[in-house]
Amino acid sequence: MSKVKVAINGYGTIGKRVADAVILQDDMQLVGIAKTRPNFETVMARDKGFDVYTLPDRISTMKDAGIEVVGTIDDMVGNADVVVDCTPGGVGEKNKAIYENAGVKAIWQGGEKHELAGCSFNAETNYEEALGRDLVRVVSCNTTGLCRVISPLDIEFGVKKARVTLMRRAADPGDIKNGPINAIVPSPIKLPSHHGPDVKTVMPHIDISTTAVKLPTTLMHLHTINLELDKECSAEDVEAVLSEQSRVRFVGQGITSTAEIMELARDMDRPRSDMWENCIWNESITIYEGELYFFQAIHQESDVIPENIDAIRAMMEIENNGERSVAKTNKAMGI
Repeated sequence: MSKVKVAINGYGTIGKRVADAVILQDDMQLVGIAKTRPNFETVMARDKGFDVYTLPDRISTMKDAGIEVVGTIDDMVGNADVVVDCTPGGVGEKNKAIYENAGVKAIWQGGEKHELAGCSFNAETNYEEALGRDLVRVVSCNTTGLCRVISPLDIEFGVKKARVTLMRRAADPGDIKNGPINAIVPSPIKLPSHHGPDVKTVMPHIDISTTAVKLPTTLMHLHTINLELDKECSAEDVEAVLSEQSRVRFVGQGITSTAEIMELARDMDRPRSDMWENCIWNESITIYEGELYFFQAIHQESDVIPENIDAIRAMMEIENNGERSVAKTNKAMGI
């Protein structure tokens, strides 16, 4: 079978990671990436041998910067079976008409609204919903992390109510627009936060409420999770269920902070120090007065990357079984 031709529109924090993940898959081919500015990321894409595309009015700007482009974004889309839109939140919506006019499937990221695609995706939770679809939205890093743990616990014990506090990084490490900050910022001040409704786009039946604050860090998000379960269970029972999840990693061995998790990723020689898995302190898993509590850390730059790969397989129906797709993606990426 011929490989699925994948285009990446937007080559920033997420786009460059998706591109690198695509080229690791034996059933996918990267046809190119699209950038609008000749910055260091564009140069890196060129140096990796990726075909670079841009807007028609940016071709000369790219050429002046020494970057030869293969064609326009429309050209790239026309060469693809599926486009992964990794443009900034709100921009991707404007690209929908381009994809539909070209008759190409499209994936958006969590910065866009659920209604744009009509299908919000998490590989371990609702893979089958994306089978054969033309439009899919891979949910945000926080929603991805929540779905990965709430879904298997709901299947095993039933989740009556989920309450989550998200302690969010203020900006990505390379972001100079939003940080650094010397403050703790309620985000948003009006409660609850949007994260709970976003989880419900994947698992509509889950009763969940969330709050969030921004902290002066760039490394990871941290979740405090409290679940009221239908079935009585022990902390050991919960740990056993979570230990079976391939995109969940227990952290211990002296790791007490997000900084040490990022150091672990470096020691593991992960590309870009990425931690694709949820990192759960299994010592924190506690049943208190009949309710479950635990901490997990989420690497906001990378946990959605394998989900994008699985979304491609589901949409193109090159793998109709979610578990097999997850296993294949994990093996190719080294998870």
